[in-house]
This record gives sequence, C-alpha cells and structure tokens, in this order.
Amino acid sequence: MGWIMGIGKGIERIDALQKVLGTCLYAGDIKVEGMLFGVLVRSERPHAKLLEIDDRGAWETPGVVRVLSHRDIPGKNRFGVIRKDQPYLAEGYVRYYGEPILLIIAEDERSARDAAKRIKITYQDLPVIQDPQGAQGAMPIHGGGNLLTQKRLIKGNWDKGFGDSDVVVEHHYLTHFLDHAFLECEAGVGYLDADGRIVIISSTQNIHYKQKEVSALLNVPESRVRVIQAETGGGFGGKLDVTVEGYIALGVFHTKRPVMVRYTRQESMLSNTKRHPLSIWYKSGARKDGTLVRVQVRIVGDTGAYASYGEVVAQRACVHATGPYEVANCYVESLMYYTNNPTAGAMRGFGTPQMAFAHESQMDELASILGIDPLEIRIKNGLKKGSYTATGQRLDHSAGFLDTLKAIDPHWRERKPKDGIGYGIGCMYYGIGNTGVPNPSACFLTLREDGLIGFHLGACEIGQGSDTVLMQILLEALGIEPKSAVLVRGDTEASLDAGSTSASRQTYITGRAVFDAAMKLRSYLDKKGFYKGRDLKDIYQEASKEGMLRFDGFFDPPTTPLDPNTGQGIPYATYAFATHMTQVEVDNSTFRCRVKKVIAAHDVGRVINPVTTKGQIYGGIAMGIGLALMEEYVPQKTKNLNQYFIPTAMDMPEVEVILVEDPEPTGPFGAKGVGEPALIPQAASICNAIKDATGIRPFELPCNFERLCLLFEKEKAIGSQK
Repeated sequence: MGWIMGIGKGIERIDALQKVLGTCLYAGDIKVEGMLFGVLVRSERPHAKLLEIDDRGAWETPGVVRVLSHRDIPGKNRFGVIRKDQPYLAEGYVRYYGEPILLIIAEDERSARDAAKRIKITYQDLPVIQDPQGAQGAMPIHGGGNLLTQKRLIKGNWDKGFGDSDVVVEHHYLTHFLDHAFLECEAGVGYLDADGRIVIISSTQNIHYKQKEVSALLNVPESRVRVIQAETGGGFGGKLDVTVEGYIALGVFHTKRPVMVRYTRQESMLSNTKRHPLSIWYKSGARKDGTLVRVQVRIVGDTGAYASYGEVVAQRACVHATGPYEVANCYVESLMYYTNNPTAGAMRGFGTPQMAFAHESQMDELASILGIDPLEIRIKNGLKKGSYTATGQRLDHSAGFLDTLKAIDPHWRERKPKDGIGYGIGCMYYGIGNTGVPNPSACFLTLREDGLIGFHLGACEIGQGSDTVLMQILLEALGIEPKSAVLVRGDTEASLDAGSTSASRQTYITGRAVFDAAMKLRSYLDKKGFYKGRDLKDIYQEASKEGMLRFDGFFDPPTTPLDPNTGQGIPYATYAFATHMTQVEVDNSTFRCRVKKVIAAHDVGRVINPVTTKGQIYGGIAMGIGLALMEEYVPQKTKNLNQYFIPTAMDMPEVEVILVEDPEPTGPFGAKGVGEPALIPQAASICNAIKDATGIRPFELPCNFERLCLLFEKEKAIGSQK
C-alpha cells in the first residue's frame, strides 16, 4: 500500500474549490442569532492625557447596549506577543493616533458606529515623538524610556578598523512604514457555548496565543476560552497580534450575547501593525579580489507606540545584517525605539527585506568599484557548507546558496543591457523559525471508528497552502490515500499548539511534528497488519481496547540562545537561501520603473508541493515590487487603499522560478520554508537593476517615480557643477 501522488507533486489545494466558488465563510460573514456589534472609539491625538470622557451621547443612541472602558476589564488590560505593554483600552493616556479608548456594544453595526461618533473626549496634548532618531532623551512614552531594545552582533577583530581593506563602501539606507493590505480586514464573532465557555471565531494567524491573551484579559482559565480560526483572507504577520479577539471577548463577557467586531478598511489601516521603518548605516570593506573583510552596521528602528514584535525585528535584522556572505570581522548594532507612530509589528520577513536592500546594494557598489561582476563577487563570498555565519554558526548541511547563484548564472550571462533597461541581482538567507529561543510545534493523529485517520492540526492556514502541504507530509509518511485522512484544523479545543503561522516555520517545524506523529502511528499500524491489507475499522476496535487511539507528534528545532553581548550562537537550525535576477525598464521622461522579468532561484530543502511553493514565490515577488517601488504608509495621512498603492496584476512581470533542493536533515523529507524568503531579495534586485539602467542608486524605499525624479535632478545638478 502506498500513496500514488507522493512528495514533490502539485496536488490540488485542500481549500481550492471552496475559495474559487466563493463558498468559504470568512469571519465577517458569520451570522449568529441575537448577535450584537462592537465598535471602538479611537484616539484623535497621537500623544495625550485623557482629561474627560463624556459618553452620554452614546448612551442616548437607540440600540446601544453597553459602553465599556478599561474599568470594565476583569483581568489584565495588557497584551503583547513578547512584552505585555499594550492596553486593550486606554488608561488615562493615549500614545498613538487611533488607539482604542472605549468599546461600544449595540444591537446593530450602524447604531454602534453612530454612538461612537457621539463620544466627546477632552485631551491634554503631550509632546509627540515621530522620529526614532530624536526619541533618545525625549519625554518617555513609557516609564522605562524610549529605547525598547538594543542588540549587538560581534565577530572577529571588529575594532581593528578598515585598514586591511583595499576598498571601503559606506552608505545610509532608509525604509518606511508599510501596511499589510490583506484582502480581508480583521473580523471575528464570539458567543457563549452550552457549557458557558467563551468561543471566538476570528481571522487569525495563531489560535493558541489568542486563547492565552483572552484568558488573561478576562481572568478566566484557558479552558474557559475556545478560539477557532475562520477562513482567513491573508495575514502576512498582521494577524499575529491580538486584533478583534479581546474586544469580542469583553463584549460577550459583559452582555452574555453573541458579539461581532469587524473593522472597516479605514480602521484596519489606522490600527493594524506596520512594517518597521529602519534607518541603516552600512560600511563594507573588501580586498582587491573582492573578498569581504569587514562589515560595520548601525540600525535604528521605529517600533511605534508599543513593542509588538519590535525586539524580534531588531534581533533578526542584526543577525541577518551581513546577508548570505561569510565575513570574518563584523560589528552590528541594532536599536529599536518607541515613538508616537502606529505600532509596528510582524510583517513578512521581520526586518530582513530592509536589510537585504542594504547589503545587496553594498555588494553591487563593491563590485562596481573593484571592476568585478556582481554575480562573481557573490559567488566568491557566498555562504556554503563549512562556512560560518555572522553569529559563528557552522553550516554543515542544507546550504544551497551557491546553487541558487549558479542557477541564475546562464540568465545573467545572456542579459542585453540597453538604454533604460537594467538588470539586478538580489540575494538573501533567512533563518527558519524564531530566533535562538524554543520554537516547538505539536499535533496529534487519531484512529476513528469510521475507519479514517483524524489529523488534528493547530497551524493556521492563511492562504499560503499549509493545510495542503502538511497533509501531503502526513499521507506520504503513512503511505495512505488522501481519502483516508480527515483534517481537523484551527480549533484550540481539537488541536495542540502548533505555534504561529510566521517566520516561515510551518512546513519545517510543524511538518516535522506531523512526520513524528505519523511515524508513531505507522509503527502501530504496521504491527496490526494494516500494510498487509487489514481494515482500519478492525484496527480501531483493538486500539480502543488498548487505549491506542491517539498519537502525538512534536518538534522543536535545535538552537541555542544568542550571547547577549556578542550575538554569537545558533539562532536557527536551518536557513533558506535565494537569488533573484530582475530586469527593469525605466522611462527617463516620466521616471516610471516597470519590472519586466524576474528569475527566482530558491533553495527550499525539498519541494513538497511545487505548485504552492511557486505560488509563494510569485506572491513574494509581487510584495517585493510594492516594497521597492510604491508602498508607503504615512501616519495620520494614509487612510485608505486609494492613498496606499499596492501592485496589481498589471504590475506583475514575467516570472521564472527555479527550485533548488539541498535537503535539510531535520526537516520533513528534507523540506524548509519559503514564505518569507520569497519576498526578501526582490526589492534589493529591483534597486540594483535601477542602478544598472540609470546609473543612479536608490538609497530610500520605496523608490517611486517622485523619488527617482529627485535623484535624477540631484545627479544632474552635481554633474553641472563639475
């Protein structure tokens, strides 16, 4: 007996038919009898003391049931993935424009929104910090000061200086806030079940984390809270933090009735976490033959009003600052500050797309000065088996970076530069999973009376295809047909904690947990004669008597904590590698840049499903185009999608994907992740292509046509002075 499809085949996605037909039930579409609606009253100041709140107008609005403030929170009025510093409802102060102050519960959504408009708030404005460069020494936004975290990475003779370098390149790079702009805005509904438990169905990327936060908010045991993931229309990191779940829980707790909270696009853009803006000072030294000798980097980031994932982004940016290259001597300092800007959180790549923009620009600048081909300088310095990363980790396996460069090589040699046409290379490496901390995942399998195998999975499918890939791993490991397994996914009551759908971790980490559970079940089935043709229903009867109906799987990647002073250690068990080659066309009269073609080579360890893998890469390229050329969120100015430009189908180039397989021994069938790696090198390759096409290098993202025009004018003015 064996599954006829096998690993490496592009089977149809589990959720494809429902999504194509439009029959999926998303959170905002759910209707529960007697459902109330919750709407938040938000701050109209970026930093202020709350002097008075007059809610009489809200209470006078027909249909209003409750007006809730922080005083109505029975448990802890704080949440946060790492640091619990963010209030659900403001307590005396607001620290960013749009911070929630009150929650209005009404019989219908219109009444709740009308009531919210009738709240009158008297503010005492406080000094506003908008630039992290000025946060040090300014009025503290929080009691501990405005520096959230400081990370360092030190390797080799970092304090020797650059005297041993034949050429030194030093530049300043700047990136701005980005919005996730997922198709589905944040939404959810909650109710009390027959046992009096609070049940929340929401659009989320981590059900078990939300369960823990709601438990603390309401001061009830976790067993009294059940979180179910609704079909989720995109996340990209923006649905990792608590969004609507806490407010739904409060509404249900106080009214004992079902409550829905769903954000409009304006509310989503106002309140959702953003990509961290990073200011990067980068200095690189190399020998005449192109060998990297020394790198020094200073990173200053803006985490906004609350921590969210700021510490993680600071750490990951620090670890990945030198890119996929072996450098003997480096010093990296990464600082993250609080400001009164919107909270910045997790967004696809956790700071590495910004760093790739910097380190790939530096590599091209070094190549240009030294007269070395940009591809060759990367091959010369690229990480490979036996190399040591910036954290001192030796790569002993699954290090296919040079293979991605070699895959690009024939295309690079065939390029045909001409006026307005340019070609650029962008490379990256990315640690799979969380950085230097325990990062486990678990699942379990059951034998069922109906002769099927129950696949109980806590991983959140957010459109990336994890349901399909993890099912493929299960079927391959057990050697069974798809019809023999039933997926039970996204419910805290029916699954173990699989961790967040983030850090490109689900295929690798949860996939290995699935493999572990499958091997345990396979061993049992083998003993019972299943693989010799015995029926599962018969085996179930024996298993029920023996208490062998459940088989748990677990995996936690082998890592070590990073040294707090030097950043040395083993932060990730495995890394993904990629090289993108991009062709652009720049119109010298309108300064419009169009991405014409992308060739993307990715080391994914082992391809589980080539269709979903390529789909991730196509999506990453699209987001990379937005990062490079058009997307920018301006606090208090960007209010809707008509002011925030994202790539459309018309902006997509011709794409060729090359999948490199350098198996990861600890991964399921050798697989690693590709979700974030798909994005990381794209903006960098576009910027290098712009330089090739125009002779002008962008140092700020996005490099939209206004900024490109200013660069042209600046270059022209400099030329006229010579």
